[in-house]
Amino acid sequence: MSLIKYEVFHKVVELGSLTRAAEVLGLTQSGVSHAIHSLETEFGFTLLTRNRSGVRLTDNGDRVLAFVREMMQVQERLKQEVAAINGLETGTIRIGTFTSISVQWLPGIIRDFLASHPRIDVNLYEGDYHEIEEWLLSGEIDFGFVSMPTLDSFEVIPLKLDRMLCILPPGHRLEKETCIRYGDIANEPFIMPKEGSDYDVRRVLRKGRVKPPVKFRAADDYAIVAMVENGLGISILPEMILRGRRNEVVALELEDGSCRSLGIALNATKNVSPATRKMIDCARSWLTDGALAAVPKPHRGD
Repeated sequence: MSLIKYEVFHKVVELGSLTRAAEVLGLTQSGVSHAIHSLETEFGFTLLTRNRSGVRLTDNGDRVLAFVREMMQVQERLKQEVAAINGLETGTIRIGTFTSISVQWLPGIIRDFLASHPRIDVNLYEGDYHEIEEWLLSGEIDFGFVSMPTLDSFEVIPLKLDRMLCILPPGHRLEKETCIRYGDIANEPFIMPKEGSDYDVRRVLRKGRVKPPVKFRAADDYAIVAMVENGLGISILPEMILRGRRNEVVALELEDGSCRSLGIALNATKNVSPATRKMIDCARSWLTDGALAAVPKPHRGD
């Protein structure tokens, strides 16, 4: 049994295109098509359907995908373990991340990691909290940054508390306050992150027992900042998002000092590859060197 066919199938599904998969794998498109056809013949059913927008999984293809991903993960861990035994370091790390982590943490973490481990590739998958959880469950990523609490089935490494701040346009009636009371924003036009990225904001508003009227939803955190700056409403965002942008909006702490708890989530610690373990150690070290204290793991309902 050749693993090449499974690797081709996995890459085609990941990229949604035979052509792009061929480019990434260094194969011809006919070679990719042949590998998929060979696998379909071996299994006795169709794995993919082709259309103008690319390819999509059949129901049967979806059923076997989880097993193929598991095979690829085992192959990757074996490759890294053999390399480590031979005194070499190779491999690929797939990290789930979201905007504030991608901007504020990962550039420094990856820089430090690659300085010590230059032969290891790092792939970033950026999405919202729900997408990161789904990627972890399906095995598409090795670990993901999350806002806690997350799914109980994950192993979680707490990292840092990040304050949630209310942002106002310059000249707003509340800009001189020392902190924002929830009652003062109950009727303010509100700009909410898109569904899937609004977990922290909804939790804060629920805790404050207010439901300000949502006038806009935006997928990008920095789009929300720009909308607030232009007087389209107010919002609540993590302090990490606002770092370096305080002069564009007024950012005030909430009356109860609400925070989000950031951490790293893994599907199963025993399945972590050597390279992934080193990346997680590097991230924790980078945060410690930055004088960021670890925090206790919260429970659901906090």
